[in-house]
Amino acid sequence: MSIARTIDTFRLDGRHALITGGSKGLGAGCAGALAGAGANVTVVGRSQTDLDAVAQAIRAQGVEARILTTDVTELKTFARAVAALPSIDIFVNNAGTNKPQGFLDVDVETFDKVMDLNLRAAFFAAQAVARAMVAEGRGGSIINMTSQAGHRALRDRAVYSASKFALEGLTKAMALELSPKGIRVNAVAPTFVSTPLTEPFLSQPEFRNYVDNKILLPRLGEIEDVAAAVLYLASPAAAMVTGTSLLVDGGWTAH
Repeated sequence: MSIARTIDTFRLDGRHALITGGSKGLGAGCAGALAGAGANVTVVGRSQTDLDAVAQAIRAQGVEARILTTDVTELKTFARAVAALPSIDIFVNNAGTNKPQGFLDVDVETFDKVMDLNLRAAFFAAQAVARAMVAEGRGGSIINMTSQAGHRALRDRAVYSASKFALEGLTKAMALELSPKGIRVNAVAPTFVSTPLTEPFLSQPEFRNYVDNKILLPRLGEIEDVAAAVLYLASPAAAMVTGTSLLVDGGWTAH
């Protein structure tokens, strides 16, 4: 295969990508990267204003953009919305949250909030999309946004780690069951990236020092680093890749 043809395998022209948590941060970055490769994009989130801004930026790249203003924890509402969309080729299961607490301090409300979005909603969102993909019979690519916390224990993140370890396991189980349908399922597991979600933690000098000492490369992750991994797994370039987790962690889990 020539270099030109290899590069072409990263193109997504004519495909439709759906991204949850797409109104800002990693989700918005992934939406932009997929649009840049030619995909039409639907972004899901709760803020109409933020979604409108993301959609405007996507349309500026010459592709279609739709917005879906809904809460993915409302399972039936999300499933109905998915059923009404055009054929979905790519699903980035990105919506998530975190509330750091030491294990001995975790309260039931925090546990339920994190698990409800990071695991329960992610599970059933993926199920709704996979059902649509199977019904269309075209195959597809599902990418679960996990974390290095799904591979290593992190300080004060027992609930978050539990949710992401579970999502890593779900990724493999989905890949096993959906591969006969031509649906690839993978995970992207980032290190700490400067986003609205992580900014409150990274602004604390002690915690920032902890992070800097763990990442082998001399910087934090950037949204573009994660979006590039998502683009690869979404594209035909990764046609033989399923059931794996792509760590974008700057070497955190290497030691």
